[in-house]
Parts: sequence; structure tokens; C-alpha cells
Amino acid sequence: MDLGLRGRTALITGADSGIGWHTARLLLEEGARVAVTDLDQDALDAAAADLPGPVTAVAADLTDPAAVDRLHREVVAAVGEPGILVHAAGVTGAQGLFHEIDDEGWRSTLDTDFLAAVRVVRAFLPGMRSAGRGRVVLLASEDAVQPYPDELPYCAAKAAVLSLVKGLSKTYGREGILVNAVSPAFIATPMTDAMMAERAQERGGGVQEAIESFLDEERPFMELKRRGEPEEVAAVIAFLVSERASFVTGSNYRVDSGSVATI
Repeated sequence: MDLGLRGRTALITGADSGIGWHTARLLLEEGARVAVTDLDQDALDAAAADLPGPVTAVAADLTDPAAVDRLHREVVAAVGEPGILVHAAGVTGAQGLFHEIDDEGWRSTLDTDFLAAVRVVRAFLPGMRSAGRGRVVLLASEDAVQPYPDELPYCAAKAAVLSLVKGLSKTYGREGILVNAVSPAFIATPMTDAMMAERAQERGGGVQEAIESFLDEERPFMELKRRGEPEEVAAVIAFLVSERASFVTGSNYRVDSGSVATI
């Protein structure tokens, strides 16, 4: 299927691994011009070298407004104003029960998992408005609508992302800018790798055993009984930023193996 992305320009955050990297790969394969960003320039350059085509790689700390402004300037100078923005950067953040997490834990998690999205959209939205078209996909999570007691800051941040997506879609849809969310669950990324390694250490078993017990005990509605692959999420993102999704905005696409228990 031709997604109509040839010649389009995209920026993908959180692109040195996982969902962001696989999204970059898919968009390149569809003929898009791609810029990528993440925290560490060396790691980003190494990841970019494995992509199937030339990319512009600009490291930036998305919790720093000045760094986001610099990212915008460098990306525009290299490839022009992106008409596609995919915000995949994020962290697990502060973990523990509510009474165990202090203000700094909340602040740092919300800064990375919600306010970073606000900053990036704010920086790149004017170019889309000037062009009269744009595609924005923000990564949320199953946690946004099905919160878990041991990671409430992350859950709250992702719920805020969903609200942001809906609000942006209503504000800018008539200007040709379509904004959607994708909500994965338990995808095989470095973030869940670290979670499972910690679980394995705590329980004294192997990582595969940790994954299986996590699925049984913590994610019982994931009907496929496995972690998702990042390319399975990237495929949905690629559709949403494509010409094939020209009537889709304000939506939240779950890529979660049925993990969210409600309809």
C-alpha cells in the first residue's frame, strides 16, 4: 500500500531505539525525509547509521525549552519544516505507591512524559500552520486509561497526553493538521527490558520467566500472551501520519493486545 509519504518531511523524537527508531525506518522506506532526536548524540548517531537511508540526527533534552528551540532551528535548517511530528520520547519515571513518591518524582516524570510533548508540538506547530497541513502523533499508553498503582505519575502524564491530543485536534483540525495518539502496552523496548531485568533480579529468575509472570499477574487481558514488537506500533503510527488516514483526528489507537479491559 502506498502511504503517500514520498517527499514528506518528518521529525521523530525518542528515536535512538524502540518504537521511535522503527517508525523512522518505516517512514524512510516509504520515501519520507526523516530527522531524529534523542538525548545522547553518540547513541543517536549509532542508531541513525542503522537506518535504511540518510537522516538528520540532532540530540536534544526535551525537558529544556532552549534545547527544543535549538532542535527546531537545526532541523529546519537541515530538512525544512517537518509536516509530520511523531513524539515517542518518554521514560517510566518515578515508581512506587502514591505515598512513596515525592514532589520531585512527580515533577520529573510529568516534565519528561507530558511537558516535553507540549514543548515539541509548540515548536513545530507554526510550520504546519503556515503550510496548511500536518500530521502529529503523540505516544500515550494503556496506562492513560487503565492506571496502575505503582506508576501513577506515568499514568497521569499519559492521560494528560490524551487530553492534549483531543484538544489539539479540535483547535487545528480545520487548518489541515491532524493529531492522534497511539497507546501501546508492554512493547519490547529498552524501557521494558529494564523493567523485566529488575523483576528478574527481584524474583531470582530469568528475564523470560519475569516476562511470563508479568503477563500472568499484571497484564491478564493481553490476549496474545507476549510482548509487542516495536515495529507493530510503528506500523500504526506510519498509517496515522499517511495520506491513508486523511479523515482520522482526535483518536487514540490502542496497540495493546487487548490489555485495556474496557471497550
